[in-house]
Amino acid sequence: MLIRVLFQLTVVVALMILVATAVVVGRDRLARTRREFRARVKAAAPITAVLAVVLLFNGVARETVPDISWTIGWEVTGTIYEFEGEFIVWLQDLATPWTTAYFSFVYVYGYVFLLVFPLIAYFALADTRPLRELLTAYTLNYVLGLVCYVLIIAYGPRNVMPELVDALLYDTYPQYQHLTRQVNRNTNVFPSLHTSLAATVAFIAYRTRDVYPVWFAVATVLGLSVAVSTMYLGIHWVVDVVAGIVLAAVSVVLAAHFVGRWSITERLEHRWPFASG
Repeated sequence: MLIRVLFQLTVVVALMILVATAVVVGRDRLARTRREFRARVKAAAPITAVLAVVLLFNGVARETVPDISWTIGWEVTGTIYEFEGEFIVWLQDLATPWTTAYFSFVYVYGYVFLLVFPLIAYFALADTRPLRELLTAYTLNYVLGLVCYVLIIAYGPRNVMPELVDALLYDTYPQYQHLTRQVNRNTNVFPSLHTSLAATVAFIAYRTRDVYPVWFAVATVLGLSVAVSTMYLGIHWVVDVVAGIVLAAVSVVLAAHFVGRWSITERLEHRWPFASG
């Protein structure tokens, strides 16, 4: 079942990317990208390698983080519930089959598209800074998010109020459990990484709105939809979403600060000139 779900996810997201590339990026930028392909890969390679290592580490650490959290972490579920009450219950009272279908689609397919497409869009730009800032911000999201997951233990609304909060995603589309259980843990809800990564894309889309105005509009709508979907589907609290937006803002600001201040590629070439080919 997992293979089938992954195949479906790949096909749908690939179609979305093809349409978005044609509408947002355009033929001229794609032609220039082919001519400057190697130079752009070289510019983005160092931070891409760092992000790959962080993702690999996160994948391994995901199995041990809950045990570490219960040793040194701070359990805040009760505090969040006292602060928010049953807001998520009220939100789900507004549910309709159409809104459930929309937010389920956004949570799974829209989220993956939102993270992948800007990599292609910014790679198509002659200036690689937006791409490097995006990759750096992704890296910071995962690093800072993992620190939060180690230090803070929090269960989501579905676990705290199972009799009141419906698992709308799984009740409507049970096959998605095979996908989300690969990356989600019950105690890792603060902050919402779905929200932080989606907001990161929207923030950087705002910074590049003069180049990609259509993408800015799409990223804003999708980013907001992803944030709402995490609450509507009973996965995250409002506090988790707000914390995710703050994490995104911090990651984007730090990424803008770090990118351009130093270059791994330039340092390697300075130390080993032959490495540049």
